[in-house]
Amino acid sequence: MKKRYFILFLIFIFNKTIAQDSLGHLYSVWEDSSKPDSTRAIAFKQYISEGFFYSQADSAIVLTNQLYQFSEKAGYKRGMVDALSTLGYAYFRMGNYPKALESYERGLAIAEKINDKEGISILLLRTGYIYHDNEDIIMALKYYQKCLKISEEINDLDGIGSVYNEFGSIYLREEEYAKALDYYQKVIAINNQLDSENDNSAIYLNIGSVYLEQKDYTQAFDYFQKGLAIYKKNGDKLGIASALGGIGDLYIEQGNYKKALAYLQRSLNISEQIDDAQGSVSNLLGIGDIYAIKGKHFKSIEYCKKGQDLAERLGDLDGQVFSCDCLYKAYKAVGKSNKALVQLERMLLLTDSLKTEETVKKIQSMEFAKIRLSDSLAQVEKDLRTDMLHKDEVRKKENNRNIAIGFGAFFLILAGGFYSRWRYVTKSKAIIQKEKERSENLLLNILPAEIAEELKEKGSAEARDFDMVSILFSDFVGFTQTAEKLSAKELIAEINHCFMAFDNICEKYAVEKIKTIGDAYMAAGGLPVPSDGSIKNTVLAALEMQSFIADRKVQQNAKNKNYFEMRLGVHTGPVVAGIVGVKKFQYDIWGDTVNIASRMESTGKAGKVNISQYTYELIKDDPQFTFVFRGKIQAKGKGEVAMYFVSNKQ
Repeated sequence: MKKRYFILFLIFIFNKTIAQDSLGHLYSVWEDSSKPDSTRAIAFKQYISEGFFYSQADSAIVLTNQLYQFSEKAGYKRGMVDALSTLGYAYFRMGNYPKALESYERGLAIAEKINDKEGISILLLRTGYIYHDNEDIIMALKYYQKCLKISEEINDLDGIGSVYNEFGSIYLREEEYAKALDYYQKVIAINNQLDSENDNSAIYLNIGSVYLEQKDYTQAFDYFQKGLAIYKKNGDKLGIASALGGIGDLYIEQGNYKKALAYLQRSLNISEQIDDAQGSVSNLLGIGDIYAIKGKHFKSIEYCKKGQDLAERLGDLDGQVFSCDCLYKAYKAVGKSNKALVQLERMLLLTDSLKTEETVKKIQSMEFAKIRLSDSLAQVEKDLRTDMLHKDEVRKKENNRNIAIGFGAFFLILAGGFYSRWRYVTKSKAIIQKEKERSENLLLNILPAEIAEELKEKGSAEARDFDMVSILFSDFVGFTQTAEKLSAKELIAEINHCFMAFDNICEKYAVEKIKTIGDAYMAAGGLPVPSDGSIKNTVLAALEMQSFIADRKVQQNAKNKNYFEMRLGVHTGPVVAGIVGVKKFQYDIWGDTVNIASRMESTGKAGKVNISQYTYELIKDDPQFTFVFRGKIQAKGKGEVAMYFVSNKQ
């Protein structure tokens, strides 16, 4: 079951000044040059926040830069601080931590010059978010504490409540529920002091979630109901839907599926009314899951399919994976094996995408840590120079009687300082090197080494033409029938076992793995760096893959377990290769050569390596191979194509 995390509401709960005016009115204020610059800047900031910030992050960044330039030209420092704070937060939501931190640091420098303590407080809090997201809790707490101190100085109860909320979220993630509840109760006390009972609604849902984690269903239900009552009083439909969904999850935990279904359906109806797509996905998949548990598989298919379509539109990978699992089980239960197989293949692809996304996030996090460590080293060197200058001034002011003692003490301290600093800098550089190596290894899991290097140096990698590339395609025979006999876990484990072996074989023969598509494996020899032996190496890799599958068949037969047989085809020719995507990088190849290679696989036979006429002409004189001419075989979309089976000479 897909859990709801009400904690996400709390990032925004204290932004209480929500505009009632339309976006059109805000924009007209921004364009009205007769109004004060501060009024125009505030209206434009609100326009960006309400119209673009949560839906079009790239546009929000462009507009916020425009706001900063306007404020800078007008000499409106507070507007510059607000713009940099908003810009940093946009980068933060996109996962670009170095850019976010750079914006916050620029904003802090300006805010400190004009003594804008409210701006300083917000920027410190948001800097804490960065470290919190990178799981550096120590640094996160450092910034939260600074924010708390300033908020207490200016008696900013909202700011204090924001920090208490973050403390609560930290303890909740650490499963220290008592401490999490303590801080949430402090936030409630602040809201009550400010006579802002309405702002307690989201906190009540979070407290309900804490009790639900502890399986204290009575307390969880009470707090969900408290939050629901406030949302109903205010007519907040989004809040009502969230509270109803939380109660539905509670009943699922208790095994009361009838009540769970009723609450999730009510939540879904409201989510659809207000076009809350993410809420709709959660409810649709929750309802589909309940119907699956109750054995009503056609109803489960109905709801999980709707959830899948919506999750796909939103780009919600977790939701898509959950829906694929739901539909795979449901289709399998009603005997629709082909449809079950489609969902399983989609789940495999999506799982790969999630792994890639996690790898990219790790790389971003490591790069962020490396940047911060480099900055720390620079600061150490700066402090050392300052320390040396200070000691020199002290030495000059001392009287002659103490010169000898002063020199001795100075050099003793300096020597010790140098030694200590040298050890620290040496250790820090070693850490940076280690993090750099980890970062590069992760990147090399996604891209070829040459492409990764170009990407690091230039920030992009150009598509390239290759005249002679050998493309290898493999596909398991009778996959649908075999899949029906295995659980999803067993099936994925077996595919993974085979593909790991293929990865090792490709590495052995310097063949570049391109991608996997369900049960199909694609690789290419001769790129990104062409080589004279790439055609032969690709064929050798193909033969070794078939040998592995043959050995695996014998092993599985001996254990009375299911096994795969495989077709494999190779064709050689020109291709275009390059990177697809911006965030989830993928190195891919295009051209008719790819299509013909695919036909070599699909028209091949289990246990054989099928090659094209052109590939045959290039390796026919190699004494290591023997060939069997198959004649001209009909290939889809290509007519009759001459083909050969190739094998190692015995």
